[in-house]
Amino acid sequence: MMETEKFRGLNGNLMAFKKEVEHADKVTFAGIPGVCSPFAELFAYVIRDKEAVFIPKTDLDSARKIERTPLGMQFTGEADPRSSVVALLGGLSMPQYEVDVADVQKMLDDILLPGGKVLGLCYMNMFENAGWDDKIDFDCIINGILTGEIYKKE
Repeated sequence: MMETEKFRGLNGNLMAFKKEVEHADKVTFAGIPGVCSPFAELFAYVIRDKEAVFIPKTDLDSARKIERTPLGMQFTGEADPRSSVVALLGGLSMPQYEVDVADVQKMLDDILLPGGKVLGLCYMNMFENAGWDDKIDFDCIINGILTGEIYKKE
């Protein structure tokens, strides 16, 4: 893959994602519950006019809708995970969660509609570091690099 654009900050990250899925009616996110699920809710908020679904790890039977509620984006009822865009969240590739890339590929084979797009949403080069960028046929990886400072009273 080659770099095509740069972005800065959280808003740039969210807008890059929004642009990448602008022609989709539905986006299915797959990630680690508790680690990736808040990111799925955040990204789903940016595309709140579209249908969104979250799959914990690769458990298709546990797929849930992500819907706008008075408290923000929330997981609600059961959902059909089949979609023209599947966004894999970086936590899937972290070794401590023991997600087999072959299981992820099988999930993609089961839910990605013909002509669909596979996105990677990660931080700090997670997919590259895990070698998943060579094992999954990503159409696009949106990778954020986090930096920061801490300020305290003297």
